Amino acid sequence: MLTRNRIATMDFRLSPELERFRRDLSDWLSANLPAGGFALPPTLAEEVAFTRRWMRTLHSGRWAAIHWPREYGGRGATPIEQLVYAEEYARRRAPSLLAMGVGVPLIGPTLIHHGTEEQKRRFLPRILSGEDLWCQGFSEPNAGSDLAALKTRADLDGDDLVINGQKTWTSYAQFAQWCILLVRTDSTVPKHKGITFVLLDMATPGITIRPLVEMTGKAWFNEVFFDNVRVPRTNVIGEINRGWEITMTTLGHERGSTSPHPRARQELRDIVALARAAAPAGRVADPLLRQRLAQHAIEMEILRLTSYRSVGQFTRRGTPGPEGSILKLFWSEADQRMKDTALELQGAHALLAKGDPHAPDRGRWQYELLWSRAATIYAGTSEVQRNILAQRVLGLPR
Repeated sequence: MLTRNRIATMDFRLSPELERFRRDLSDWLSANLPAGGFALPPTLAEEVAFTRRWMRTLHSGRWAAIHWPREYGGRGATPIEQLVYAEEYARRRAPSLLAMGVGVPLIGPTLIHHGTEEQKRRFLPRILSGEDLWCQGFSEPNAGSDLAALKTRADLDGDDLVINGQKTWTSYAQFAQWCILLVRTDSTVPKHKGITFVLLDMATPGITIRPLVEMTGKAWFNEVFFDNVRVPRTNVIGEINRGWEITMTTLGHERGSTSPHPRARQELRDIVALARAAAPAGRVADPLLRQRLAQHAIEMEILRLTSYRSVGQFTRRGTPGPEGSILKLFWSEADQRMKDTALELQGAHALLAKGDPHAPDRGRWQYELLWSRAATIYAGTSEVQRNILAQRVLGLPR
């Protein structure tokens, strides 16, 4: 007996409610973005100050942290609303919030999930307003990919933790008021069980910060040293020695609760425009180049659809899952391939660094190429992401 196969189709059109949400954001951006666009200031300190101001502007319109619950200053946005927000925000080329650190995307959700009501009332409003910039004290010289191998130690002394050790690759630490810090409070148990999650005031005596200049020329990474730094026990999130499960919440949001595809797709449009303008005239008609651009477009569409699938899973489950590693892994490697193409299109001009008056696009792509090399390292290397997917998604043995 023959049966008719029905092919399921997906409708990606926005519902009237989502279209109204997108239009509200678009109207607000039209009213608040600079008429002639914007350019980030030349120095890191000026960039941080600029981003703080923009953060305050977003907060005034309740667009700063839409995924946070309403009672904590957000909009209680659904995952699909967050995706619509990200797409419209990127389409309008609104300023990146990278310089505001990890406050809104990571600290907020972690505090909301694990913090006490007192901690939430104390810290969340100042994150939203841009008053407090946060940094992330996780990685160490010998504990990066294997984060649980961290050695920075905290000893209980009355109502305080006394911290000694070192962190590295701490973004914007020189500007931050607060830090989420992982410390070892018990060395006698398996390494994942003796870790504590601490909130650290960066003005505490005993902290030394040494900026690290990366190959882009910027020094937003830092080494941070702790010499008998005293932290009140009330600044612990969760329980002593139970910090690893809280860390997994933070990393889950870092890897999978947002999608990089809106900005990546916008960058691809810019690379296509670069190809059309590239000398010699007609370069865009080169079949090999067109094939490469088509491959980038295919990868960006895969990234978009994978983001939608991840949002669907997030909606059903309520928290980020290990599938977020798919997005991080695929985007970071596809992004590097796109930046390689951008520089190849410039020919000999690709050797001109950002700041050179003859550099195409004011050296944007030279900077982006160098920066893209970090994408397969931070938030877990590509090797770590593949292990997560193999073990936690595919169920393969170690």
